[in-house]
Amino acid sequence: MDQEFWHSRWAENRIGFHLSDTNPLLIKYWPVLEPKRDDAVFVPMCGKTEDLTWLASKHNEVVGVELSEIAVRAFFAEHFYTPTVTSISPTMKLYQFDEIALYSGDYFTAPLATYPLIYDRAALIAMPESMRVQYTERLLSLLQTGGKILLVTLDYPQAQMDGPPFAVTAEEVKTLFAGCTITHLNRDDQCDRPPKGKEATYFSEEVWLIEKP
Repeated sequence: MDQEFWHSRWAENRIGFHLSDTNPLLIKYWPVLEPKRDDAVFVPMCGKTEDLTWLASKHNEVVGVELSEIAVRAFFAEHFYTPTVTSISPTMKLYQFDEIALYSGDYFTAPLATYPLIYDRAALIAMPESMRVQYTERLLSLLQTGGKILLVTLDYPQAQMDGPPFAVTAEEVKTLFAGCTITHLNRDDQCDRPPKGKEATYFSEEVWLIEKP
């Protein structure tokens, strides 16, 4: 993953991947995880997503990691939150306000705990193929035994369109999360949110439940 690419995207406000409202797939499928209010939720590469506030309305602790400090600051500013900011290292800060704690820094080095629930809408599909195994190994190390992941992926002809977001096929999901119980919850072949200016013969969004034994 090219960190400078993502820093420049946020600095230039080229964030076509950002949804202005809570993801309807999160609202529809989160109950499948049978979540409890005291279950902490981890959101990797969270950007400034509205999904954080929705999850915070359901849970006492929501933890995110986002490489871009611009995105983290924007999230709190847009919600009129004044967070407590703790400097952890020269490249890592922790922003906290009520139920929400966001690390500004690298996902692979953030000092995270383990969590019973994880929500990944935009992280795995942001990873080039060469980094997906490393990303998934880290993700599963952060998931408690018996924990669950709500995963959203995209499927389209990769040769027809440059990522990110990248296509992650069903076969690859099953390979990456081998050893877990994998349930395919939904495939939307009429997905209306391909990146602006990009075209492919099909562009599908898929939803998965991953359960760690």
